[in-house]
Amino acid sequence: MSVTTISKGLTRVFHLCILLGFLLLIFMLARLQVFQGDTFAQIAENNYVRLLRIPAIRGEIFDRDYQPLALNQPSINLMFVPGRIRSKEALANFVSERFDITRENVLDIIYQNRFRTYYEIRLVKDVSYEDFIDASEFLNFYPSLFFRAENSRKYLLENHFTGYMGKIGDKEYESLKDQDYAMDDTIGKNGIEKNYESILRGRPGYRVLQVDARGRNLHFLTHNLEKESKPGLQMILTIDSELQKEITQALPRDARAAVVVMDVRNGDVLSYISTPEYDPNVFMSRISAEDWDALINDPARPLMDRIIHGTYPPGSVYKPLVASLALDREIIEPDEKLAFCDGGYWVGNRYFRCWNEWGHGRLNVVDAITQSCDVYFYDLSDRLELGDLRAYTIQNYLIDRTGIDIGQERAGFFPSEQWYVDNYGKYVSIKGMKVNLSIGQGEILCSPLQVCCYYAALANDGTWRQPHLLKRLIGENADQYEILSVEKELPMSADTKSIIRRALYKVVNNPSGTGKTASHPIAKVYGKTGSAENHQGKTTHAWFAGWAEWENPEIAVVVFLENAGHGGSVAAPIAGRIINLYHEKYHAEP
Repeated sequence: MSVTTISKGLTRVFHLCILLGFLLLIFMLARLQVFQGDTFAQIAENNYVRLLRIPAIRGEIFDRDYQPLALNQPSINLMFVPGRIRSKEALANFVSERFDITRENVLDIIYQNRFRTYYEIRLVKDVSYEDFIDASEFLNFYPSLFFRAENSRKYLLENHFTGYMGKIGDKEYESLKDQDYAMDDTIGKNGIEKNYESILRGRPGYRVLQVDARGRNLHFLTHNLEKESKPGLQMILTIDSELQKEITQALPRDARAAVVVMDVRNGDVLSYISTPEYDPNVFMSRISAEDWDALINDPARPLMDRIIHGTYPPGSVYKPLVASLALDREIIEPDEKLAFCDGGYWVGNRYFRCWNEWGHGRLNVVDAITQSCDVYFYDLSDRLELGDLRAYTIQNYLIDRTGIDIGQERAGFFPSEQWYVDNYGKYVSIKGMKVNLSIGQGEILCSPLQVCCYYAALANDGTWRQPHLLKRLIGENADQYEILSVEKELPMSADTKSIIRRALYKVVNNPSGTGKTASHPIAKVYGKTGSAENHQGKTTHAWFAGWAEWENPEIAVVVFLENAGHGGSVAAPIAGRIINLYHEKYHAEP
């Protein structure tokens, strides 16, 4: 074969390769631009355009005198962009060595956000200035990391009612993601922060950016591509923080107590104290396992809100309700004297003791309430049906949730006859159970807030008002939100109310009354003491419940102390101190 022939053959092969190359190029161009053009156009656009989320400024919380309770303060946070991570292992080592977060937690956060390629994710909150300076010089080795100044919550009062904020959980995110929440948002976890989350959080905004291949803003888009964030509303509470602090100081050291002071005229809660209190700020940064264990294993249970989560036997503060049922049903006459009290009362073969072992003699209903005679109510219980007493307790809203705007409230309890049969058998002595229930003992349970609302209704001539913590809102469209204002009537005749009020006045102002230490030289104070036995300790719970009048009834006060002793000697003096503190602020001459 000649050289010319070989040359021509190679030329043909070369031309054929070029032709095939062009055909392949044409096919690939057609595939990219025709068959998959829309798909790749979308990918290119997504890589070219970024949606930057602009968090809203959370509404701050103030007391009724505009003293701050929860404010926003600047916080330096460490952020990262998942799509820019070069080495997950190296980044996790760097962050865990310099900040209060474990290597495993860093890797877990990266994994959870692995599909959010170009989102800016919060990795560490509230970085100290020293750590910020120390880490900043190394960030050029970690292009996915950067710092951002944001807002963090600061609480100025140890309490249970504001609640606190925390990182949104997986279940919370699934239920809230359609409401513009992000996976690294913080939300209200309990209390006011949770109940009014939608009002406080505001509305986040967005900014559309055009970026280069490295994610840098090209500043091409400047018009109509930004949605401003909308700040949350400022919240003014009914709480008087000055009164709150003074009452807290008046409580015994290390007391496990609940104190509620409520304006009977409108349901405003002026003081909301559950001790021991806790500092909500501990939850605003990553709490250590040791600190968390110390909180949840503390025998004093500081995280428990005793005002709405604690339910206890009401003791003798329940006696006015039993008396009002008997008066309304005409089971007793106002001046009728029942069994002679010589320190106790026999029911079958069981002897039920009165708190006064020397006895009270024969008393009418007013004197029985004044001196808190147990024997009178033991005798009275034999004339009452258990079902009637339970129904009447429910009708007086003493075991229902009050509906206070704080959420997670616990209902009280009053047993039915069927409940006794189910739990003690068909031969249970209902008569013996009624004896205990008639003095607020046994299975009946009420929260301090439920008791306070009942006594506020007695002060209000029978009008029960729903308690609330929100007084007013400040901000755009704040007037579209309504303050709680539910009113109900107690099922009590005017004559019965008059008799009960007279008895409660004598409890505090008569020499033989059990609540003498709650009296005030100017205000007219009404009330009832209680000492409730409990299965968790030998010492009784101490109660005082009542109200104070100046020209008209103004405040209802409930003081409850766990395992503290007798209501008359422990709770009543604190109630008297509270009434005096209120008088000095709102009624005393300057």
